[in-house]
Formats: sequence, structure tokens, C-alpha cells
Amino acid sequence: KTTKPGEYSEIVAAAGGRENAFTGADYTAYFQRLEKSRLPISMKMESDRMQNLVITEEEFKKEISVVMEERRWRTDDKPKAQVNELFNSLIFRAHPYGRPIVGWMNDLQNMTYEDAIEWYKMWYSPSNAILVIAGDVNTKKVFAEARKYFGKIPAYEIAKRKPQFEPIQMGSRRAVLKAPSKLPYIQMGYPTPTLGKDGISNQKEAFALEVLVGILSGTSSSRLNQNLVKKTSKAVNVSAGYSMLSRGGQSSFEMYGTPSENVSVVELEKYLKIELKNIVDNGVTDIELKRVITSVIAGEVYQKDSVMGAAMQIGQLETMGYSHKIVDDYIDNIKKVTTKDIQDVIKKYFHDDALTVVTLDPQP
Repeated sequence: KTTKPGEYSEIVAAAGGRENAFTGADYTAYFQRLEKSRLPISMKMESDRMQNLVITEEEFKKEISVVMEERRWRTDDKPKAQVNELFNSLIFRAHPYGRPIVGWMNDLQNMTYEDAIEWYKMWYSPSNAILVIAGDVNTKKVFAEARKYFGKIPAYEIAKRKPQFEPIQMGSRRAVLKAPSKLPYIQMGYPTPTLGKDGISNQKEAFALEVLVGILSGTSSSRLNQNLVKKTSKAVNVSAGYSMLSRGGQSSFEMYGTPSENVSVVELEKYLKIELKNIVDNGVTDIELKRVITSVIAGEVYQKDSVMGAAMQIGQLETMGYSHKIVDDYIDNIKKVTTKDIQDVIKKYFHDDALTVVTLDPQP
């Protein structure tokens, strides 16, 4: 009520800061970077946004058209993004992760400003928010400012969400996407567990999957790149992905690739499976394990170089239901992973009845 549309950004910029927001599968995040003496400006406006948001039909129409254009640019015009969207809708049939974060175009076309107001009233309560402040600040002053600006906002109880679990997959799922593209592409994956939220001492599987990603992908010396791109030229590019953290308690281990000119997506799928079988049969080497551990440690060190990175990490963990303190044990848990742990997770989760595959059939 006190700030015109667009003025929020202008106030932060005038204070020498930057601000933005984004939505993931598990949370919406608003963030500002300011010189510490300007912190009260940010807290004042953020608390104002939490309780006094005005959404007019006129402003909503402008913003929804921006979101539609973003969907066209990020997904509808990019075949690989379309493959990923189709893959998620197949591997998550019951879980909300099967729906795109930005929504289907039909959702956006039929959404109204009343829908946005209803969402805001339902979820934007202090009881459903986490405030993270990182930097060279005085803790007592920060808590005093937080009480001053946020303490008086009524904290109503938010709606309880029923737990949603994906039923066990009882057979492979496959789809073909036809889209304009020069090259074919494959995305394949298996449902996998995430890190439990009741402590991490016994979460061997999640850390084994995390190390497996590093063995297969991420550097020029990783297995997929070495064996399928450099040595045999079976693929133009290949990679793997897995997220061990999830608010919804569901994840997937995925492999992606663009086959070389004389190789089909069917053949590339076979070659990717062979790489997994080689690990089951022969294990991984100490050199590979050391390389992954070194890479993980480097990543953690670089993350600590950024104040914003630290704040973001804390916010993400706490919002997803983890303690931010698990970061302290992350490297130690990675170091504990053995060849047998990695072989065990492949044998347990990577079988054809749990496989989902989406391939891109390139069109002119």
C-alpha cells in the first residue's frame, strides 16, 4: 500500500543494492544484497510485502504475460526443456514434482488476479517463512530489527498439506517427443531416495548416489565423458544428475545425452546402461573416489567465499525441512562412501522396471 509497482526495486537500487526473487519446486525465495547499514530498508519492505501486498487486475495482467513469455522462451522453444518436462510428468505420476514449476500454458492463460490473492493469503504468514541474514552484522541488532518489523505481523496457521508419495513404479515408462531440432537427445532416469530429515548418520544411500554423479559426470575426466565422448565418439555430450535434498522426499537419478551422427538414441541408452553395469561388476577406483572428494571439498570452499551463497544454502536447507547444520558433516559423509556403497545403490534402484526414458525425435 505504501509502495508503487516497480518502486521496491528502485529503492533497493538507490541504496546501492540488488534484489530479485525466484520459485523452485520447494519454495519461493526473495533476496536482497545491501551494505549492512541499509539492512533496515530491506527488512522494512520485506515485512510490508508479507502483510500488505496489493495485487490489482491491471498489474497481474502485465506480470502473467511476462511469465507466459518466460515459459515460451525457457521451455516451449527449447526441445531439451520440453523433454525434461515430459520426463518429470512420467516419472512423477502422483507427486506434485510431475508438474512444471512455471505451470502449463493452460494454467497461465486461465489464472486470475483473485487466484494470486488467494495464494498470498493462504501461504504468506510468518509461520511459513524463514528469514536468513548473512554478513558482517551485529546479531543483537539484527534480532532487534527483525522483532521491530516482523514481530507484530499476525502469524496465522497455514493449511496442513497431506503427504504425497509416488507409488512404486511397476514397469518401464517411455515417450517420444517430436520437436524441431538438429540432433536427437535422450533423458533417462530412476526414482531414488533423498537425504532423510531425521539426521544424516545413517543416510548411506543418498551420499553414495551423490558420489556416483561425480564418478559419471561433471569433469572432463569423468566416466561418461571419457568412455562415450572422448575414447569412442559414441556421443556428442553426456551427463548425469541427482538431487539428494528435497522437501517432498522424492528424487530421481538421471542421465542425459546427445548421440553422435551414426549412433541412435536406442544405442546410446544401451551404452549408458553398460557404464552402470561396469561399476557394478568392477567397482570404482580409489583415484576416482579421491577426485570426487577433492571436487566436493573445492565446491564447499568456493561456496563459503560468497556471503550470498551461504545465506542461500541456509535458507534452502531450512525451507526444505533440513537443519542448516548438516553442511558441517557433508564432506565427512562423502569421504565415507565406498565402492560397495555405490554398487549397492545401482543394484537396488537402477533396474528396467523402474526406468523412465524420453527421447527427442528431431524434426525439420
